[in-house]
Amino acid sequence: MTLSLGHIAYINCAPFFHYLPKCGFAGRIVSGVPSQLNRLLAEGVIDVSPSSSFEYARNWRDYLLLPELSISSCGQVKSVLLFSARPIEQLEGAEIALTGDSATSINLLQVILREFYGLRNYRCQVPAGSVEAVIDKGGSALLIGDRALRAAQNSRAKFVYDLGELWLQHTGLPFVFALWILRRQAAADKNELVRQLQRQLNCSRDMAFGSLQQLAAETQERSWMGEAGLVDYWNCMSYELGSAHLEGLKIYFQLCVRHKLLEEMPELAFFA
Repeated sequence: MTLSLGHIAYINCAPFFHYLPKCGFAGRIVSGVPSQLNRLLAEGVIDVSPSSSFEYARNWRDYLLLPELSISSCGQVKSVLLFSARPIEQLEGAEIALTGDSATSINLLQVILREFYGLRNYRCQVPAGSVEAVIDKGGSALLIGDRALRAAQNSRAKFVYDLGELWLQHTGLPFVFALWILRRQAAADKNELVRQLQRQLNCSRDMAFGSLQQLAAETQERSWMGEAGLVDYWNCMSYELGSAHLEGLKIYFQLCVRHKLLEEMPELAFFA
């Protein structure tokens, strides 16, 4: 019996995954963007994954959370970016291009536009072409993950908004982009393996932050991010799930319910 583990194929996951084999993990790893892992988790194809916090809220009765672990920001996240030719408060009536890769970021954008800027008349959609092409032509678009990091290096957009930074400005709290989500059935069937995974994830994270320079030197994305850029990026992230993270998470869920993005307020249930 082994665990099937989802892996978001973004640089921000490196601290959890780079040293995971050295820390003893020998299960199956399935890589994908957040929306793909959300689906695989919901279908029971994988047992546990760092997945969209919105996915947990949507199907919380099927899941438990691994405690004290997340992928969050306490301000700038650098990889969830809204590109625009006009200020955010002037996006009434705008079309905003999306990749569809992340339910959490898409709904965070909706919450920010509606709750913090009072916008109602806008449309979010996946374009026929690339989101990067929309940005190049002066349109508004949301990019996440490594594509956002690349676009920030090259974009000519007049305005670039970091959604993690906007959330902190308006709430004073961290934003939890991804939670470590565990299927309840896997918790029952593979309890000891899940306990081992908790130790292994903490081990990999601790090894990574013991020397981020070494992690950067061993990461292939250094070819376009640079080693210093990678270290700076990881230092922007938070990989914990403390009381402030949980408060921010609850406010996000409450606002999603208020704006009818979620049907109900989820309960936070943890693997013990």
